[in-house]
Order: sequence, then C-alpha cells, then structure tokens
Amino acid sequence: MAGIRDIQVIVFDVLGTLVDEPGGIAAAIREAMPDTDADVEELVDLWLGHVEKEQSRIVKGERAYANSQVIDAEAAQAVADRAGIEDPAAIARLAKAEQRLAPWEDTVAGLERLSWHFPVIGLSNASRAALLRLNAFAGLRWHQALSAESAATYKPDPAVYRLALDAAACVPEHVLMVAAHAWDLRGAQAVGMRTAYIGRSVGDPPAETDTFDVHVDGLDALAAALVT
Repeated sequence: MAGIRDIQVIVFDVLGTLVDEPGGIAAAIREAMPDTDADVEELVDLWLGHVEKEQSRIVKGERAYANSQVIDAEAAQAVADRAGIEDPAAIARLAKAEQRLAPWEDTVAGLERLSWHFPVIGLSNASRAALLRLNAFAGLRWHQALSAESAATYKPDPAVYRLALDAAACVPEHVLMVAAHAWDLRGAQAVGMRTAYIGRSVGDPPAETDTFDVHVDGLDALAAALVT
C-alpha cells in the first residue's frame, strides 16, 4: 500500500459502496406491499436488473439518455406489476426508494475521518436530485458530490470519471477511486485513476485478472492505509 501515499483526492462510488442499495430497495418494497407473500429478493433482483440493463443500453448508445429517476420509476412500475401493487401513491413512493438508502455501519465516520485529510468527492450514477436527497438521508459528508447526469451517460463510460478528474484538477495518478464494484474500478483504471476495492456483501468482487491498488474490508482499513 506504500504506493498510494501520493494520493491527493479520493473519489467514492455511492450506491452499494457507501449505502446498502439492495437492502433499501427491499425495505421500500416491503413497505409498498406489507400484506403480500411476494418474494422480495426476486423483486429486488428485478429492479436492479432493469436498472443495469437500461444504463448499459444508454452507455452503448442503444437508448437516449434518461436520468436515474426515470429508470427507477420504470423499475418501480415493473416491481408493482409483478407484485400486484396498484396504489399510485405507493408506486410513486416506491420509485424514490434509491433516495432512502441506509449507510453501511462504517460509512459516516469513515468519510468524516478521510475528509479531514483529503478532498473527498462522491461520484454516482444517481441523478443530481436523487443524489442530493440520498446524501441528506444517509448523512454523507462530501466536499463535492457529482452525478453522472452531468455527462448524460453512466459509469463505466469514461466521461463520468472525467467529471471527477476535472473537479480534482490533478493528474489521474493522484486520484483514488473507491468502489465495491470491480466493473466500476476497471472504468476508473481506463482513465488512469488509482483504484481501491472495498469489500461489501452486495458488491462485485474482483476477478483474478484485476490489479487494483488497494483491497480493504471497510473504510476504517482504507483510512489506516491512507492516513499516516
């Protein structure tokens, strides 16, 4: 880890890395259908699968850009159709589930500690409005929060990572991207950023061929590696 002592700015993925995305969606689904026996895990997979598919289509140019709120509303409607939820108000609230995701146990204190030593940036596929509300709900401390909406595409499109590099105003080798998703870190590597994989139960683990700069179990370990 000695090779990361030259880091000047830290960039964090948000969904899944700092907040429990599947858990928050599951809670919102249970709230929308408290009296049914539907398989909540299956419905969460339906939601996340729709989001992944549509964001990928946008990155590939197969669909015009739509922000995360539009795609979340589509996912919520798909879940409602599968689960038999018919109340428009319940579906509308469900569509905002991504704005009400709880932070992992180490997130708030870890960000606080790191923010005293480095400029800290959030870089999310969530829309600007959704990210604003999620930051407030989860109590996330940033020096700057950037949405992929500003690039009209989604990670792992290089244009999204360049938003963070432009904000950092230093060479990519001095910017550390932190994520629980190996695919996200590969995207950051493609533009020259340094990478730190943080293990989460809902993440995308590295493949044997991945060569990330840091592998840690949580933000405490990341702070220990970076803060002398």
